[in-house]
Amino acid sequence: MINLSGLRKNANFSNKVIPEGIFSVPFITVCREPGSGGAHVAMKVAQKLGFEFIDQQIIEEIARSTKKRAKIIKTIDEKARTSIQDLVHATFNKDYVSDYKYISELSKIILAYAYKGKVVILGRGGNFITPDSKGFHVRVTAPLPIRRIRAVKYENQTAQEAKENISKIEKDRVDFVKKYFKKDIKKASYYDMVLNTNYMRLDEAADLVIEGFYKKFSWPDRYRNIFGN
Repeated sequence: MINLSGLRKNANFSNKVIPEGIFSVPFITVCREPGSGGAHVAMKVAQKLGFEFIDQQIIEEIARSTKKRAKIIKTIDEKARTSIQDLVHATFNKDYVSDYKYISELSKIILAYAYKGKVVILGRGGNFITPDSKGFHVRVTAPLPIRRIRAVKYENQTAQEAKENISKIEKDRVDFVKKYFKKDIKKASYYDMVLNTNYMRLDEAADLVIEGFYKKFSWPDRYRNIFGN
């Protein structure tokens, strides 16, 4: 369980109300297009740096804090909901978690991991929740045809399934960020690095992220991460 004691539990959590000075150890956020290989890149970066890879832990932490099953949280993870949908589900589904509650808990948990530092946080608007200057923020992309081919090859989907699933997931993520953070997830200026994985191996992409991370932060940080001091 992540320790939230270092943050104000009852605040409106955003990078505008949390003092950047409390974030003393760098972290990385990775936004990814479905089929781009972004999750693999993020995992590789964490492995090479000796950082903790943060993905499913977020769902488990939200489930714990809301006293709901992780399976329930997963169905609403990185998805936008209208006010009508929120009202209807809250009325008829006793296990439902409102979008306000979900975003509130999501923000607390992501900020707590960022505060801890030496983590790679996958998706969920992490770069919009955490301070710009204290982390290295990456977006991983690839051309749509390539992403569909990868889904067929590596996820055992049919061509039609790949087309439909990628379209749905991409729309969900775009809508999620637009609704709750009022941002365009595809805008390059929101990231320190945007990587197109079309013509590179995913391990090579991970190496580029690491090099960019070290460029943003000081060389002493580089050697501390390598030697574990």
